[in-house]
Amino acid sequence: MTTPRVWRIGRALLLALLTLLLIAFGISWWLLAGSRARLDGQRQLSGLTASVSIGRDALGTVTVQGQNRTDLSFALGYVHAQERFFEMDLMRRMAAGELAALVGPAALPTDLNHRRQRLRAVAEAAIRQLPPAQQKQLDRYRDGVNAGLADLRVRPWEYLLLGSTPKPWRAEDSLLVIASMYLDLNGDGRNLRELQIAQMRAVLPASLVDFLLAPDPTWEAPLRGGLSRRPVAPAANVFDLRQQPATRSSPALAAALAPAVDPAWPGSNNFAVAGKLTGNGAAMLANDMHLALRVPNIWFRTRLRYPDATAPDGQRDVNGVSLPGVPAIVVGSNGQIAWGFTNSYGDWLDWVRVLRDPADPSRYKVPGGWASLQRHVEQIQVKGEPDTELTVEDTRWGPIMARDTDGTPLALAWIGGRPRAYNLTLMELEHTTTVSDALDLAPRLGIPPQNLLVADSAGHIGWTIAGNSIPLRVGFNPLLPADWSHDDTGWQGWTAPAQYPRVENPGGGRLWTANNRTVDGAALNLLGNGGYDLGARAQQIRDDLQTHNRFSPGNLLDIQLDDRAVLLTRWQRLLQDTLAGTRDPALLQLRQLTALWGNRAAINAVDYRLVRAFRIEVIERALAPFVAQVRRRYPDFAWPHQSSAEAAVWMMVRTEPANLLDPRYDSWRALLIGAAYHVVVLLSGQPGGLAARRWGEVNRSGIDHPLARALPPVLARFLDMPDQPLPGDHNMPRVAAPGFGASERFDVAPGHEADGILEMPGGQSDNPLSPYYGAGHQDWVEGRPTPLLPGKTRHALTLEPLPHA
Repeated sequence: MTTPRVWRIGRALLLALLTLLLIAFGISWWLLAGSRARLDGQRQLSGLTASVSIGRDALGTVTVQGQNRTDLSFALGYVHAQERFFEMDLMRRMAAGELAALVGPAALPTDLNHRRQRLRAVAEAAIRQLPPAQQKQLDRYRDGVNAGLADLRVRPWEYLLLGSTPKPWRAEDSLLVIASMYLDLNGDGRNLRELQIAQMRAVLPASLVDFLLAPDPTWEAPLRGGLSRRPVAPAANVFDLRQQPATRSSPALAAALAPAVDPAWPGSNNFAVAGKLTGNGAAMLANDMHLALRVPNIWFRTRLRYPDATAPDGQRDVNGVSLPGVPAIVVGSNGQIAWGFTNSYGDWLDWVRVLRDPADPSRYKVPGGWASLQRHVEQIQVKGEPDTELTVEDTRWGPIMARDTDGTPLALAWIGGRPRAYNLTLMELEHTTTVSDALDLAPRLGIPPQNLLVADSAGHIGWTIAGNSIPLRVGFNPLLPADWSHDDTGWQGWTAPAQYPRVENPGGGRLWTANNRTVDGAALNLLGNGGYDLGARAQQIRDDLQTHNRFSPGNLLDIQLDDRAVLLTRWQRLLQDTLAGTRDPALLQLRQLTALWGNRAAINAVDYRLVRAFRIEVIERALAPFVAQVRRRYPDFAWPHQSSAEAAVWMMVRTEPANLLDPRYDSWRALLIGAAYHVVVLLSGQPGGLAARRWGEVNRSGIDHPLARALPPVLARFLDMPDQPLPGDHNMPRVAAPGFGASERFDVAPGHEADGILEMPGGQSDNPLSPYYGAGHQDWVEGRPTPLLPGKTRHALTLEPLPHA
């Protein structure tokens, strides 16, 4: 074959290949474009009673306007489905334990854990108990979701990629979305923390465990009540590490220590100032909810407008964020009140020891006799594989999910497993007019218990716990597994509204919460301790509020963006003192790089990163021998989640108790030197050496689409937000970590929404070809205020009822 002929054949094959690639690209583009939301025009749909308009501005903020709230629920469901159906599907499946049917065996461990809770059955029972008006809202929302899904030219692109067909939305699926928030905010419904505390108490002296888990009064900032007592270290005659087996470092031990050093867990900030501190007489609210971040964001920028006799002009205008999957505004302002939430971290789960009948293991002891275990066989579908069968043993208190330190089966009593914990009463905040009325409403909300802050247009502010399921505990320590087979032990009903703690119009005109302990005494006993935040973040917000006598929404945003490293300041001094007089060149460089303390978690801050690393090293070395002791008996033990050791570790390094020092070190100073030297070893070997280790090098946004990990990197980059360095960290108002942080920043005075601020990462739409994919994200990264109220309408869609309707 001649060379020219070979070239001609090669060119023809190349042309054919390019043609096929172009055809494939064109088909893919056509399919992707076909799953975009309808933005303009007019649609006639069954299920509406009157016309509804849907407008979108440059950020994708959706304005839904109609003649009644049920039509708005339908239209909101339509919009949510068109923009976010896949993410809604993930949330309902995650709660129900049905993810593996969609994405395959990688999700099976999650399904096994969540299916034990049988949350779909809980949601089905809950919906039957709802008032008819709430059932109607869910039904109309369901109809809107299914209409929106059907009105896409092509099913959402994620299902094309997965080779699946989306299942229709059911009314109870909206309650499963609420259940997913229960799981997210209540430790995945597993209560590992209390199991871990029980393991500690089974091995270590009680006074030592009390010391190690003690709160730190240095950082507390409660709304009401005093500070905790200073922790007391046990004496040598109680516990002495010098008499215990030696500690051996290992990757497993390091992993077990990880929860002790400020891991990311769901949290939030909210704070409010009274009208006497603003320029217009209206009170002002700020809220930023800290969650795992994704593309698109969990929240949806929403404005609802409909007739309402309780509104000053007869027209209700609600602005804020909705949660796709639910027809409610979660955080918002209605012109008369503004409201926001932070996770309360009260104790909403308890372990119950299940005492089986030795003669009949299918029975267990209850007050007054024996009851039969209920057995449920759950079939878990797994894409591409046979179904997995799971047998759930259920008690009157909850499913059996673990074993106590002595092997006794444990049932999990959890409010999220009770049908009473679910309703749509949150929607009533849309037409609540005063702080006092909002606080009265809070004990009826069927949501995970939250710190609710409210501000109103008359200048009032208030706080309480929102959530209708605070158990009344009797006769047991809620932090340890307990025997509830006696009449006087267990949950004895539910807290009445009059018993809820409440703060209204404090004298200083300021309120704040940041997942910290908010109360003490009887109120604290009522709420329990589910793992309160250290308090440094709340204290910094409180102190920031004290520096102003007049506030605007921009001032509140400045506090949300505060990245000052107040907690680490004393650690910087400790590092400087530890390295004073050192002649070691590496340690001398470390001291020099941290001598001029910038006091910020800024992206270019070398000093912050090095001091932070030093603190982590010290905490791990100080706690390692105690964790190792527990792991000798319980190899799966890890430090209790949501349990800061700051108080104990700081006291140890300052008072230097010899009986609590790891025997691997001659002195506490040797431990500190060892920690500093390990920072040098760990970080100096990287390009540029120690001096190039900026905080932004590791603290990056990392906000990705849920399917990105399953795609080649070039395609994943097309879906993910740019991976950018971020200022901020955990123990400061500007919380930021890879894939975690402020899911919104909301600042508003009710009645003055035109001056309000709403920032949001990740954008509105999940379709990469949408103009709203990632819209507003860069503003969030840079902390630039974006308006709460929608701007000029860029797209307008009208939904009309069918003529026969």
